[in-house]
Amino acid sequence: MATIFWDAQRILLTDYLPRGQTITGSYYAQLVLKLREAIKEKRRGKLQMQVFFHQDDAPVHKSHISMTTIHNAGFELVDHPQYSPDLAHSDFYLFPKMKEDLRGKSFPDDNAVNEWLDEQPEEFFQAGIKALEHRWTKCIELQEDYIEK
Repeated sequence: MATIFWDAQRILLTDYLPRGQTITGSYYAQLVLKLREAIKEKRRGKLQMQVFFHQDDAPVHKSHISMTTIHNAGFELVDHPQYSPDLAHSDFYLFPKMKEDLRGKSFPDDNAVNEWLDEQPEEFFQAGIKALEHRWTKCIELQEDYIEK
């Protein structure tokens, strides 16, 4: 399983959970700390500004240790309505496009995913963020009473 953190420019951090392991609050909290370091390295000066952090409502993401780590990292958490996978930008944008391009191919390791991510231009990631804005606006206008297909 891959956990991918990205912004409007590119991929910030990709983590592959070893087979047979489960993501726990502690594991995820460590990923958040790695993300903070990746932002420090790849987006110099960004941590001095406000960093908005969006994640879905999976229990591991909402665990006490995860939420504390996100807060301590200085990230501004963007609320995510429950049971709304169409508002998680990786679920409605990144992963479907990756699956479409990689469908039917087999790979001995994770390099194909990394290569595909590296091949995407900055405009690809900008479009994903803009699509999120559109979906959030629609959700607000409909007061969360909607179904997105």
